[in-house]
Amino acid sequence: MQVIKKIVITGPESSGKTTLTQQLARYFQTQWVPEYARIYLEELDRPYLQDDLLTIAIGQVTLEDSQSQSVRQYLFCDTGLEVIRIWSLVKYKEVDPQIEYLLKNRSYDQYLLCAPDLNWEPDPLRETPNEPERWQLFEYYQQELQRLGIPWSIVSGEGEARLQSALRGIRTEE
Repeated sequence: MQVIKKIVITGPESSGKTTLTQQLARYFQTQWVPEYARIYLEELDRPYLQDDLLTIAIGQVTLEDSQSQSVRQYLFCDTGLEVIRIWSLVKYKEVDPQIEYLLKNRSYDQYLLCAPDLNWEPDPLRETPNEPERWQLFEYYQQELQRLGIPWSIVSGEGEARLQSALRGIRTEE
């Protein structure tokens, strides 16, 4: 049985995570896992609540597990549970213990942290358009990835340069 390498693309809102995840999946000819929060929130007919974050976390894990069954070498995840943990701390000042448990017991090989060095793109699901807030969130992500102790690297630049930055990050961890 071949072991797959699970790589999470993470970072603040509007930092190019989805685009980069799709580019990496194309480059390596593999599958990618969408951000379950977006799927869930687009169907929600009310503002989300703190309790919704656990539902989102479980949905993300379910998607990852489902997609990992059909890949051979790499699985790229458009965000992971660290996003839910950070968002819970920022918005609600606490994290559901079940989210902490899920994050602690997930196995990832690497994180690619997207710098918020791209222009902000408005989206009804995004909440932090201000430049200083985006960079403060980026610092939270760095702290969280250090806490998790899983290899990570920062991805920056625009377009092809951003993809090449990610590829260098992946290659340095192989």
